[in-house]
Amino acid sequence: MSSKDRIRKAALLCAAALALTACGDGSAQRPAGKSADGYPVTVASCGKKAEVKAPPRRAVSLDQGSTEILLSLGLADRMAGTGTWTDPVLKNLAKDNAKVERLSDRYPSLEKVLAEEPDFVSASFLYTVGKGGVADRTKFTELGVPVYVSPTDCAGKDNDGGGDGKRVKTLTMDTVYGEVRDLAKVFGVEQRGEKLIAGMKARVAKATKDIDASDATLLYWFANSDAPYMAGCCGAPGIITRELGAQNVFDDTREEWPQINWETVADRDPDVLVIGDLTRKSQSAESAAAKIKFLETNPVTKNLTAVRKKRYVLLSGQAMNPTIRTVDGIEQVAAGLRKFGLAR
Repeated sequence: MSSKDRIRKAALLCAAALALTACGDGSAQRPAGKSADGYPVTVASCGKKAEVKAPPRRAVSLDQGSTEILLSLGLADRMAGTGTWTDPVLKNLAKDNAKVERLSDRYPSLEKVLAEEPDFVSASFLYTVGKGGVADRTKFTELGVPVYVSPTDCAGKDNDGGGDGKRVKTLTMDTVYGEVRDLAKVFGVEQRGEKLIAGMKARVAKATKDIDASDATLLYWFANSDAPYMAGCCGAPGIITRELGAQNVFDDTREEWPQINWETVADRDPDVLVIGDLTRKSQSAESAAAKIKFLETNPVTKNLTAVRKKRYVLLSGQAMNPTIRTVDGIEQVAAGLRKFGLAR
């Protein structure tokens, strides 16, 4: 069967099932009118609702953060594809990830996603299932495919002003834990979700035990050397900073990732630079090596305190986004501050 035939078949099947269930949910194996225990399940999805009539069997996750949650919940055998990656997958998830088709390193096309006949779609960002991303989420829901978008990208956040949005309310790990609970509920693996959350909480407690970094100032640089994206106060880097009791030199802005010129950075002169080590190639200075080379050769940045003293903490892009890897960020920044003698 050609790709176009698969897409046409998926669309027809989903449209026919719209009034009853999402396509691919295995309902044909159950008596008419019967549903799996505990279903249908409805979860909030960034201002909308995602209703799942049965445990998904062909899920497609469209952002790496969402993918790594599903893999951490042991759901590789119920995933049909993934897309939009910034980093290598977590090492402990590599074996399971290899079992799931990667549809694209960036945004896969709507046609490519539909060709997998998905019965559930998840995303970490509204943009991914909006204009400029894979496709508007209504395209999926019209075909009976429920779409879940992480609350980390909408709870207490204004995405209407352009850019990466603005945090109206300060993000906390509770919202990340909420995403884990939502996805565990959708797939009927609630106990796995609680176990994953408990492990994350234990790691945060261990990393932050007895730490005092109140005198340390940090700057988070995600990407782009020409018009660099620096973290504002209240997203995932804000979680890291608050957990360690440190200060973000740009905590006076609630924009998620404002673009700030290097002269302003030099004026703030942070003690430590937390820099994204990305493997994607969509902007300038994606890797940590490229960032450090820029910092140490640019006339505006080479005299920064953090540059002169080589106080760099390297984080994956996912650790700088609100994901399960934000815990990695807390651990790694805490270790860096202790190494530099900036934490007691």
